[in-house]
Amino acid sequence: MEDLTFIEWQVDGPVATVWLNRPPVNATDQQLYSEVRQFFGHVTDYLPDARVVVLAGRGKHFCAGNDLGEFQTMDPDNAPTRLKLAREAFWAIYDSPLPVIAAVHGVAVGSGLAIAASCDLVVAAEGARFATPEVNVGVLGGAKHLSRLVPQGVVRLMHYTGDLYPAEKLLPYGGIVEIVPEEQLLDSAHALARSIARHSPVTLELAKRSLNGIEYMELKPGYEFEQSLTRELSGYADSKEAVNAFLERRAPVYTGR
Repeated sequence: MEDLTFIEWQVDGPVATVWLNRPPVNATDQQLYSEVRQFFGHVTDYLPDARVVVLAGRGKHFCAGNDLGEFQTMDPDNAPTRLKLAREAFWAIYDSPLPVIAAVHGVAVGSGLAIAASCDLVVAAEGARFATPEVNVGVLGGAKHLSRLVPQGVVRLMHYTGDLYPAEKLLPYGGIVEIVPEEQLLDSAHALARSIARHSPVTLELAKRSLNGIEYMELKPGYEFEQSLTRELSGYADSKEAVNAFLERRAPVYTGR
């Protein structure tokens, strides 16, 4: 496994906490993108005992967007390589076999919003703000990620204006699970993570694959895809342990097999 400079983590039982730590505001650059891609692309190697990940940011903000110095030097020749690395970092989070909960404080703007929206769930601190400010700095992107958090009308409003919007205004649209005082942010995210982590790790991995697979499918092929994973899951001992424990009114004992 590669050594990482801007990512920290710790594990408490089945729940891991991962921090972006690139001072002063966790702005993304090519190295941070590379580290996010590396870590989440090999997350079970870095976190072999974890079932759920909470992703947070050190310091004042979750992630204040892309390092603007990189935009100053971007041109049509070097843009494809740089942009590919950014999207591969986002995809690594989205495709992670472990469910990922974003714990957002301060701001999550631009690439920071994309990172949060690449997670499975978002918990926000009071006063947290979100934005897709790309039009403010002469680039594009982030609107598709934003559409995982809010409906299209709000996506267009935020994308065209580039303004910051408080989490409290976005909460009714369902993309943010809850808003809590900042001092309770990690505790709330960990509580949510533990409620997920009590389930079988193999079931959670297949559930993640199922939810990602059906997200943009039509009803009929989407349900058929879910059924195909039920078929796969039925071959695992944990599947039988889950139903047997329920019928026997006892706590299940999962082995990951």
